[in-house]
Amino acid sequence: MNYNNLPPTEQSSFFEKISNSTVLKLFVIFFLSLILLIPLALISDLIEERKNREQEVSDGITLNWGKDQVISSPVLAIPYRETIPLSTEKAEKSNLREELKWIFVLPKTSNIATDVTPQHLSRGIYNAVVYNSNITLEGSFDKISLEKLEIPHEQIDWKGSKLIFGIQDFKGLGKRPSLNWDGNELTFDPDFNNLKLFTQNLVCPVSLDPQKTDNRFKIKLNLKGSKSLNFLPLGDQTNIQAKGNWANPSFTGAFLPSKRNTETSNFSASWEIPSFSRKLPQQWTGDARSIYQFDNNLENGNEGNEHKAAQTATTTLASANNLLDNTDMITINFLPDINNYQKTTRVAKYGILVILLTFTSLLFTEVIKKKRIHIIQYILIGAAMVLFYTLLLALSEHIGFNLAYLTASVATVMLIGSFIKSITKDQKSALLLSSILALFYLFIYILMQLRDYSLVAGTIGIFIILAILMRVSTKINWYQFDNSHVDQ
Repeated sequence: MNYNNLPPTEQSSFFEKISNSTVLKLFVIFFLSLILLIPLALISDLIEERKNREQEVSDGITLNWGKDQVISSPVLAIPYRETIPLSTEKAEKSNLREELKWIFVLPKTSNIATDVTPQHLSRGIYNAVVYNSNITLEGSFDKISLEKLEIPHEQIDWKGSKLIFGIQDFKGLGKRPSLNWDGNELTFDPDFNNLKLFTQNLVCPVSLDPQKTDNRFKIKLNLKGSKSLNFLPLGDQTNIQAKGNWANPSFTGAFLPSKRNTETSNFSASWEIPSFSRKLPQQWTGDARSIYQFDNNLENGNEGNEHKAAQTATTTLASANNLLDNTDMITINFLPDINNYQKTTRVAKYGILVILLTFTSLLFTEVIKKKRIHIIQYILIGAAMVLFYTLLLALSEHIGFNLAYLTASVATVMLIGSFIKSITKDQKSALLLSSILALFYLFIYILMQLRDYSLVAGTIGIFIILAILMRVSTKINWYQFDNSHVDQ
């Protein structure tokens, strides 16, 4: 058939029926929703890029201030000479050589008290959580049990005994830590080569009497760090008391606090830790080697599979090398009040749902009010809803997430509502659609606040929305566009 020969009214009616087909409109809207997944994905990449940029700046701040700190109980190191034959032949004096070995002894008791003052340190629009801390460690070492070690007394150099104390980052030290050993005031010196038990080592020679049953120590230090403060309990009995002015600390690691008190802007917590689960003996001999491996990436808020994979890899590597790791420590994380990028990412995941529900509401308005909305106008409305997430991201970096969400949602609702009014020339329809869109944004915001109950609340909410749409659809004559003309 040659449509060019048809009368104008017949040809117009044919194409009008096609363009007015509700089924065709549904397919077009569905296809448009899929197309809008592309800019939503690009926005997710943008959020991730800004999040990585924040992490880079935060790492730069902590590098200059002081990284995550690890405070360990001190270790007593006593040198001795071990004679080793050079060959399996008959032992002669010329075939023997002496090697320097160490006896390492852990404290009988170790009491750690710390007062932490966290704060935000900014660089541009980004900031990191850093802290100052005053830390006191005191305790005692018991008498050395040479019978268990099977080392001849004459091979031990008691005068060469040293006390080793480790931290994670020397840059956090405000001044040289002080040591009181059996009433004598001594000073620590860094050791980078010999006794590397910890990531960074402070060593102090101490006088040791092999017959003395109680050698007491007290260490005081001022330490700066960032993000988390970690304690490595090595004593036969370790007691930790921590307090500070931070509203939302997170206690993780090998043990949870036996007592805790989290007030509006202050916290306090205490731990009592026996050595039953400690992986190290009370004393051992051999060469000086690292006794723990710390991965600060596990304390920086990583989530989901990445966090689990990193933790598994660190634990596996530490186990293979017979080292302690993050899971053997007591950790206090100083979490930021609001993680804007994490919340924006969660909101963006609901983007396609909001778009589909809004388009469905628009279609119902077309059918009920008999007012046509062109597909180009659908595209513009979809673009406005996609732009909401970019606006939210940009504003949240400057004014915080909550105010940014309110501003972006109100602006988007007003923009789309005024656009609908200009299309339909009907104020009631514009107000209705604006109210529906505002409810969608409010629904997503409530889901963000529920956290543990977001899945069940979201599922119930979507179920109710679907039930309402199904109910409304039964009141609509879906063939009216095919059988009659509508207002243009």
